[in-house]
Amino acid sequence: MEKFKSKTDLWFVLFLILLFGLILVRLIYDRSWIGFGFILLVSAFIVHIFLTTYYTIKDNKVLIKCGLFYNLAIEIKDIKKVSESYNIISSPALSFDRLEIVYDKLDTVLISPKDKLKFIDAIKKINPQIEIKRQDQKRHN
Repeated sequence: MEKFKSKTDLWFVLFLILLFGLILVRLIYDRSWIGFGFILLVSAFIVHIFLTTYYTIKDNKVLIKCGLFYNLAIEIKDIKKVSESYNIISSPALSFDRLEIVYDKLDTVLISPKDKLKFIDAIKKINPQIEIKRQDQKRHN
């Protein structure tokens, strides 16, 4: 079993801290305790997502975990292609430096392992037929 932490964009973390910090300060200033409590809960949920987003390779599967509710298992034999991506669509990734995994017929998921090359090597050991497409357009097979 190999576990890969999600890469985290520092600017994104700082943006969230600033945004939620300013909202909390304003709610304290306005003495809006219900709003303060709600934003505190939302902040705790976001912290939980940051602490529990990771990718595991186990039993010939990629297991994707993100927060309380997102769990996905992909059979590595079903992975067709892995491409570097900077797509901003919502996904179980804490960075915009991502990998797009295409599996089954047309299913895709975006992830952001901190060590992309080690992740790619690990899945290629199980399924050497996976097409790897880098942003520089070089293909590694």
